[in-house]
Amino acid sequence: MNEVITEPSPEKSRKITRLITFAVIVAIVIGWHSSWLYPLKMLTVFFHELSHALMTIATGGKVVSFELDPRQGGAVMSAGGNRFWTLTAGYLGSLLWGVVLFWFADRTRLDRYATGALTLLMLVVVLLFSPNQFALIFCLVAGAVLALLAIKGSHWLNDLVLRLIGISCMMYVPLDIISDTIIRSHLRSDAAMLAEEFGGATILWGLIWLVISVVVGVWMMVKVWRSK
Repeated sequence: MNEVITEPSPEKSRKITRLITFAVIVAIVIGWHSSWLYPLKMLTVFFHELSHALMTIATGGKVVSFELDPRQGGAVMSAGGNRFWTLTAGYLGSLLWGVVLFWFADRTRLDRYATGALTLLMLVVVLLFSPNQFALIFCLVAGAVLALLAIKGSHWLNDLVLRLIGISCMMYVPLDIISDTIIRSHLRSDAAMLAEEFGGATILWGLIWLVISVVVGVWMMVKVWRSK
């Protein structure tokens, strides 16, 4: 006798989605300093620096070099471009990347295509910019893993990975802002350079970005809770 496999009901699907989403959030919060989350943190740093680079190009500048540091840091050396928007793009850009990736996972069936697009994005960074050695290795290795996932992985697995990346980006932004612009406001962060060149205080710019990131993160979680 053949068994008939049926799709879960919409209500059950919503419950599963909510459970996975909030389980991931709890796991990230509890294990934030765990070495297991290192790849996710470096991906967030990658998106942060990529946002600086893309805004530089969008405002008429040129990217001289693209650097990632294994100690969860990075830098983009650029010439020209709008300095205000280039400095602002780092934290808010990585936040936007997180929102877009999570939205793809939560609202579409295009998860494998989104994972494949991330692979192409990393290859573009390697080809167009001048990455340092660690950035080059990171982009090639992460790109290869994502390519394998897009080709061989199931829809469910691609969906889960996109959610992990999206949530980690959205959570990393406010945590990093608090650390680098409020608690350690003496650091030469994006906010500190913005304060030097355009006025205001490092903490002020950090608070503005913090409020935006928290509002966006809460809004996304509400959308997930109400998702159909």
